[in-house]
Amino acid sequence: MLYGRDGELAAIDGLLDRARGGRSGTLVLRGEAGIGKSALLDHAAGAADGMRVLRGTGVETESGMPYAGLHLLLGRHLDRIGGLPDAQAEALRAALNMGGPEAESDRFLVGLAVLTLLSDLAEERPLICLVDDAHWMDGSSAEALLFAARRLDAEPIAVIFAARDAVAPECAAPEFVAQGLPELRLRGLDGTAAAGLLAERAPDLPGHVRREILAGAMGNPLALLELPGRGGHGSAYERILRSFAERIAALPEPARRLVLLVGVDDLGDAGVVVKAACRFGATAGASVGASIDDLEPAERAGLLRTTSDGRLEVRHPLIRTAAVREATLGLRLAAHQALAEAYLERGDVCHHAWHLARSVTEPDERVAAVLEKTAETERNAGGNAAVAAMYEAAAGLTPDPAERGRRLAAAARASADAGLPERAVELAARAEADLPDPLARAELTLIRASLADEQDRAGDAHRLFAETAASVTRLDPRTSGYLFFQAAAAAANAGDFAAMDGIAAEGVRLGVPNAPHLRALSRVFAGQNPLADADPADGVAALRELMGAMGACYAPRDRIRAGMWHLMIGDVRGAAEVAAELERRFRDRGAIGLLAPVLMLRSRTDLLLGRHRDALTGATEGVRIAADTGQHRIRVYLDTSLGQLAAIQGDEERCLELTEEALSRGLPPSNVHAAAARSLLDLGLGRYDAALERLADVVAGPSRQGAIAALPDLVEAAVRAGVPERARDAADWYGDWAAQTQQPWAQAIAARCAALLTPDDPDPLYTKALDLHREGRTPFEQARTELLYGEWLRRSRRRNDARARLHAALEAFERLGAAPWAERARAELRAAGENFAAGQDDAASRDDLAARLTPQELQVTRLAATGLSNREIGAQLFLSPRTVGYHLYKAYPKLGVTTRAALARLDLG
Repeated sequence: MLYGRDGELAAIDGLLDRARGGRSGTLVLRGEAGIGKSALLDHAAGAADGMRVLRGTGVETESGMPYAGLHLLLGRHLDRIGGLPDAQAEALRAALNMGGPEAESDRFLVGLAVLTLLSDLAEERPLICLVDDAHWMDGSSAEALLFAARRLDAEPIAVIFAARDAVAPECAAPEFVAQGLPELRLRGLDGTAAAGLLAERAPDLPGHVRREILAGAMGNPLALLELPGRGGHGSAYERILRSFAERIAALPEPARRLVLLVGVDDLGDAGVVVKAACRFGATAGASVGASIDDLEPAERAGLLRTTSDGRLEVRHPLIRTAAVREATLGLRLAAHQALAEAYLERGDVCHHAWHLARSVTEPDERVAAVLEKTAETERNAGGNAAVAAMYEAAAGLTPDPAERGRRLAAAARASADAGLPERAVELAARAEADLPDPLARAELTLIRASLADEQDRAGDAHRLFAETAASVTRLDPRTSGYLFFQAAAAAANAGDFAAMDGIAAEGVRLGVPNAPHLRALSRVFAGQNPLADADPADGVAALRELMGAMGACYAPRDRIRAGMWHLMIGDVRGAAEVAAELERRFRDRGAIGLLAPVLMLRSRTDLLLGRHRDALTGATEGVRIAADTGQHRIRVYLDTSLGQLAAIQGDEERCLELTEEALSRGLPPSNVHAAAARSLLDLGLGRYDAALERLADVVAGPSRQGAIAALPDLVEAAVRAGVPERARDAADWYGDWAAQTQQPWAQAIAARCAALLTPDDPDPLYTKALDLHREGRTPFEQARTELLYGEWLRRSRRRNDARARLHAALEAFERLGAAPWAERARAELRAAGENFAAGQDDAASRDDLAARLTPQELQVTRLAATGLSNREIGAQLFLSPRTVGYHLYKAYPKLGVTTRAALARLDLG
């Protein structure tokens, strides 16, 4: 019976009931040491009738060993990895050092593999996953489990994490960050519950002792259980530890050794522990060995227990703390040495090296060499996180500074390859201090600066790149030139175009081999600032120079950058082709970290090409992935794409919400796109003055990257506001840019702008614009031209011609969901003498099957219609197979079908 925990028990029981009913749930229990977290996990395990229970515990001494916690949690089911999609199986095998084909243990792909594996296990029966002392779990395991937990939806799975709060210095613990997951914070028991628990534990206590214990325990359940019969002073935490320490000290010597060994090991393999206990006895000078029978006293004392799969574990995490803290340094070192030898005999070189490293306290080249050799073994299996940890540990034991720097550099590179940017940056900074070779330091700076740029610290990145580039110009001009280019690009990402120009000029002055490319980059961004002094023709020409130079670059991020450059010169279809090819590649590889910037590119091209529903699904998925992978700049950019869609649809509240962060950050091009989205909203709702003033501020500002696409909106707003003279410079500049791009869609919009401003008959210009639109195929922009042309025709009393144009505009706006624009077209048609029957206005939208689905349902049904299985769809969309099935279940009645085969016959846009 758990006293005073009715609310907490109800929450856990409800979580289990929902899991049995096929709905996933996650809960994070937080509270001080001894407050009852482990007892609640025990309750959950005991109440999980008919469910499979997976249970793991974070171990402080193993918290630096990547994926140790995951190995412990999933150990009994690793034979199921072969059933995962190939990329996921390879990533999980690499992470868990299981050998097989060489693969990179991409941290997000590992998380997806965990999600799929848990989902597969839950297909047989509902599953509960319990993680105690989550604050001590190694970061790689915690991240993979949290990644999976956030994507659970329609699986019969419950996940409960228990993590300690650092409420006092003596029990301080790392923070377990589980952003976005529901939490339940445990408080001390109230007076009645505390008294009831104490009475059950020690019914014969004298009254004054009972009152003293209740006051000292402050509602901490473990304190109430451990303090009766034990005096002393100090906090409840300290007194609990002393209680456990006294119980350990009362054991026979072999049993004490076993408790310490279990306390410093993460796997708890009974055979390894007993073998280590025998060696431990010899190392520590004990007179007797140890056997499996020596476990019995520790089990009777409530200190150790055997799990259902035969592992040994402490009954409460604080027993581990007490065992380690009370042992002398010599005993702790001897325990690790004994475990290292036992694991070596078992053939587990990873755990051998890990315990060997903890068996010494001074630099030891012999041990460091073992760690490095083990790291290279792990590299062959693709376990980059383990490689990084081993090299870092080796560096810590390396006497020679230069050799220490080399090993730290290897750890930094492996951390970057494992997708651990913060760790990579820290290791690279530490390595630089010990590396005498400037070129080696430059390589590390490249790591630090590249990761800073990806982490939305572009200002730090361009300074690091530039300083290092200048330092190696004489030693390696080619590397220096590459670093100068990266510095200039990072400065542009930071919106610091003055710094970009200065960096490019310095590289040119120093005569680096790629000086022409540096000059071209400055010209590109000058040409992206409309109405500035730069010639737009020169900016387009510079972009083409760079794209030609990039032709031989095949690194993934280079290809993404090339796709953005296609977009910047108006080659929307070229950009769309790049995005589609990269999206296929990254989905097949499960490269979720690279997918977010590709979806950023794809959503923008889909918007321009009138594929609004595809833009919505892509940007929505991209936002979720970017948030999960810490790519904040990309998330904000994707929000502006969604904001533009909301503007087109006339959803003012959503548009304002989606563009707020970009505007507050003030970094181009996202802030410019955000302002443009709000102006497009104003334009659609007839607020022409507001649209004009906002866009005028944008093009008058110092950083206008991304403003070119908004110039036609400025022209229309000025004309409708009755001040066409304020639009002439923008129309001329856009016309020059469109001519240089040689893209029909851009030239069509330029002709429309000219038609709005011409003092002569605009009919030829509108006709030219529509001819170009038919070639360029940008439906929303073509519909806007049809609307403007139809309005002019109606005012010119050419009503029949006007109705043809206005009907074309209305049909396109309705198909695109552009509600305010469709209403304007209807108003013009009414003015032209057209009557609409009741309900006729939205007939087109009612016939649109895809509009009935959520973005996620649409993605799933489209892939299902191609014949992909739920597992294949899940691998592509980073969802579990069961969640895919859930979305199909929800979509079928909306589409009026009952089978998968029927989807292939539907038009889903």
